[in-house]
Amino acid sequence: MAAASQIEKKAIAGREVPNLGIVTAYNDMLSAHEPYATYPEQIKRAAAENGAVAQVAGGVPAMCDGVTQGQDGMDLSLFSRDVIALSTAVALSHEVFDAAVYLGICDKIVPGMLIGALTFGHLPAIFVPAGPMVTGISNKEKARTREAFAAGRVGRDELLESEAAAYHAQGTCTFYGTANSNQMLMEFMGLQLPGGSFVNPGTPLREKLTNEAVRCVLGNTNLGNNYIPLGKMIDEKAIVNAIVGLLATGGSTNHTIHLIAIARAAGIRIDWKDFAELSSVVPLLTRVYPSGAADVNHFHAAGGLGLVIRELLDAGLLHEDVRTILGEGMRRFTEEPFAENGHIEWRPVPDVALDQDIIATVAEPFDQEGGLRVVEGELGRAVIKVSAVKEEFRSIAAPARVFATQDDFIRAVNDGELETDFVAVLPHQGAAAVGMPELHKLTPYLGLLQNRGFRVALLTDGRMSGASGKVLAAIQATPEAARGGLIGKLRDGDLVTIDSTAGELSTTAVDISERESVADKRDTHAYGIGRELFAAFRERASCPEEGASFFAHQAISDIPQ
Repeated sequence: MAAASQIEKKAIAGREVPNLGIVTAYNDMLSAHEPYATYPEQIKRAAAENGAVAQVAGGVPAMCDGVTQGQDGMDLSLFSRDVIALSTAVALSHEVFDAAVYLGICDKIVPGMLIGALTFGHLPAIFVPAGPMVTGISNKEKARTREAFAAGRVGRDELLESEAAAYHAQGTCTFYGTANSNQMLMEFMGLQLPGGSFVNPGTPLREKLTNEAVRCVLGNTNLGNNYIPLGKMIDEKAIVNAIVGLLATGGSTNHTIHLIAIARAAGIRIDWKDFAELSSVVPLLTRVYPSGAADVNHFHAAGGLGLVIRELLDAGLLHEDVRTILGEGMRRFTEEPFAENGHIEWRPVPDVALDQDIIATVAEPFDQEGGLRVVEGELGRAVIKVSAVKEEFRSIAAPARVFATQDDFIRAVNDGELETDFVAVLPHQGAAAVGMPELHKLTPYLGLLQNRGFRVALLTDGRMSGASGKVLAAIQATPEAARGGLIGKLRDGDLVTIDSTAGELSTTAVDISERESVADKRDTHAYGIGRELFAAFRERASCPEEGASFFAHQAISDIPQ
């Protein structure tokens, strides 16, 4: 405890007091994480007020998938999750903490922190968000400008102006991508205070929620009478609740990878079959961009996660008998916080959504099934997010057009080569090949072609952003091309069928298994921007149905007794 202040040293030396470890993803480059700059000192003050001490145990990297979209740095994105898990473990390795607070919010950060935290499952844990930025221009207007840029109707200046108006303040992006899906998951898993996910940064309520989080987790240490370690919270029921939340809200496809990796870190084995089976019985209850016009601020104002949780609980679609940071049961998560007279007052969520175009009921959902589909066939298995795809576009049978890179595809669009129906195939984008980058850069171009009346779709062993949009996209295909997947043997003109309703991913190419795989880009993507440091990650990466992870987590049943 050499780095502790003199006051902290006296407290620790004088009597047994809880010591709270802070693991932070703070940086001041990214709007989502910039608010965390002041959190450690606030947490220390709150800890002192509750008879405890707190220390920053360590930091973890936090990259932005939005900034690296379409750039070489995107090849590091997925593996940054495992680096964050490693960094979390290093931060806690001194074994001097009685509980931990995790300050992370975006894409790979929260899953990575949780994977790392689960290796310290004896410690109570709580996740503290920073909240979304206030609403700027609408996500619909932002998407319209991106498509106009792709079509050449506006220039880079107009594009920059639009992006600056959309991303204009501290906090997360306001669309329902991976970052905000993370926050949903933390509430559905009972790891975050109810109703706290989408409270904006810099507000009195946000500050009070952070103080309350400190008080809550300190009350869960083994120095009191209510010991609630993380390892006793994340069980099979908590994982099922997380998947149900993802499906009911049309959350990010990235979590069809992350939740598997998280479950394995907890000694639980799940795969896409579990997602598919749950999706067949869990209705879609929200319309939040890209699945609707509303952003997360509008969603929160309409009733938010608490209302969705209550609907699912009342319908018997969530496990209520789980352990959370607040003790036994999920019912407390149907309340929302208000700042009243210097403290937090918890009130029940509204009886009905204040905007029923944003939040539906189980009795009258937006869709009878969840927002994700699994398709399979001779080309392997893949995941589709259908919540933003209109019914008439949820299946396609069209010739393949195979591309080595995103830039090759964009050049073909700009050269007028794709004025027809087709399935764009991008193989060798998987974890073993290049690190499984997101291919969101393709979205405005595919949307542009669809708007022109062509039937188009994407098939890839790479990922799409949590903001996957209105075009049918079969992603995370497994086996990936680099490991013998037939997606790497498709050729221009092969008829490809992607049917999200029937669950089909197939081709009529009869000789496909005898072909050589198309040339990949592994040699050109092995070096530069730090990619050479991740060679071992690419070699060891599991398939996406196993979490696309560097780690070899075992299920409990696999561990010798």
